[in-house]
Amino acid sequence: MSKRVDSASKLIRASASRIYQAFATRNAMETWLPPQGMTGRMLNFAFREGGAYRMRLTYNEPQHVAGKTSADTDEVEVRFVKLVEGERIEQAVAFNSEDSAFSGEMRITWVLEPLPDGTLVTVKCENVPPGIRPEDHQAGLMSTLNNLASFTEGARK
Repeated sequence: MSKRVDSASKLIRASASRIYQAFATRNAMETWLPPQGMTGRMLNFAFREGGAYRMRLTYNEPQHVAGKTSADTDEVEVRFVKLVEGERIEQAVAFNSEDSAFSGEMRITWVLEPLPDGTLVTVKCENVPPGIRPEDHQAGLMSTLNNLASFTEGARK
């Protein structure tokens, strides 16, 4: 397993509570989690420590990018390792792939830091599989953060 760590941050103009709720709701995660160029479908979902979700991510243009699970999809199994309401979400992500460059377990930690103008959201990925190109991963992380911002800023609490 890789020792690589990738991270990204974004100031989101929404409360930490609102952002945390975007993780706690199945339909919300289907909407904002997939990066640009993909759509998501939740196959199962249990938001609690020790709970998990399984999501199928489908490439909108599979002829340009090959999926890791099938020709046009990536499936991930994500376990909620630790949940601190409004502050932190720790996940363990298992990739389903025959290719060892894309398999293994990656740790993802989301930190929500309240600021006067909103919440600084930082996502840190540890043990990133070596088959995921750093520039693609960075673009995906920023796309997901932008989606999260659009989703939560439109419904301020």
